[in-house]
Amino acid sequence: MGFTMKRVYEPPDASDGYRVLVDRLWPRGVRKERAELDEWVKDVAPSPGLRTEWHQNRERFDEFAERYREELDANPAAEALLATGREQKRVTLLFGARDEQVNHAAVLLAWLAAHGASVEA
Repeated sequence: MGFTMKRVYEPPDASDGYRVLVDRLWPRGVRKERAELDEWVKDVAPSPGLRTEWHQNRERFDEFAERYREELDANPAAEALLATGREQKRVTLLFGARDEQVNHAAVLLAWLAAHGASVEA
């Protein structure tokens, strides 16, 4: 199976497998019990500076994605997430962004695929 992603606001499903929140900040309005997380990996999210810069310049997603991939290349938490993918049958990356296509989790999913992980769109 491999990695997949979905909004944390969507109801948990048995097919999600191992559920990992990949946001640095806890998503608004989501109770911890409702999220049914297996893990919260804050450190795999974009650095606070990069996140703030991107939120101020949303039209520059390509630049954000490139810089975020550079952060991931040097991030031990990203390597640990790859290892989690080898240990679990399916890993669902949970994120709070409204846009399901243009967000850091999509960049992370692509980064995982580029580093040998199996991913589902």
